[in-house]
Amino acid sequence: MKILVLYAGIGSESDLWDDSKHKIQHVEIDPKIAQVIRDRKPKRNVFVGDAVEVLLNNYQDFDFIWFSPPCQANSRMIRSGKNRKPTLPDLKLYELKIFLDYNNFKGKYVIENVDPYYDPPIKPTIKIGRHLFWSNFDITQFKIKQPKNFIMKGTVKDSEELKNWLGIHYEGNLYYKDNHDPCQVLRNCVHRDLGKHIYDCFEKTIKA
Repeated sequence: MKILVLYAGIGSESDLWDDSKHKIQHVEIDPKIAQVIRDRKPKRNVFVGDAVEVLLNNYQDFDFIWFSPPCQANSRMIRSGKNRKPTLPDLKLYELKIFLDYNNFKGKYVIENVDPYYDPPIKPTIKIGRHLFWSNFDITQFKIKQPKNFIMKGTVKDSEELKNWLGIHYEGNLYYKDNHDPCQVLRNCVHRDLGKHIYDCFEKTIKA
């Protein structure tokens, strides 16, 4: 089975997916973040580039596609703090869903994002914890514990706690562009247990 993970980050959601059964392709635009996946998952193909371009050129080649588009502009945190610069929400996730729903994609997909500060214009399939998921198959509820005061963690010490929680370890700190929060990359992750649960729901669908 061919699986495509777009906006891959450090690849936490797919940690427990079986590499012996699948060909898994990750796409991440930041080369330093992509290297973490290469180091952790050497059997996988990791491409540094634009997720949308890869999708448009290759979407029919895959059986399962997972998306985790940037969520910062949709987060409730973007509206807090005196020095926050006004930012438009990022509606890319809805564009992705509409594209796949109306362009004869024959496989299954999951789009993950945060629970936003606005009412989603397209109703999600399910909310699990702090995550919303849009999919073209049924996903059941799942409980995953996260560290206390999760959303407020932003120090180097906090990043080590989040790495341990996720089961992901790399040297030093990773940052998005000009963001100097060492926890941002880690807070954006989907825990491996939740990623495995959603994959299991997908497998039940194709076996039914």
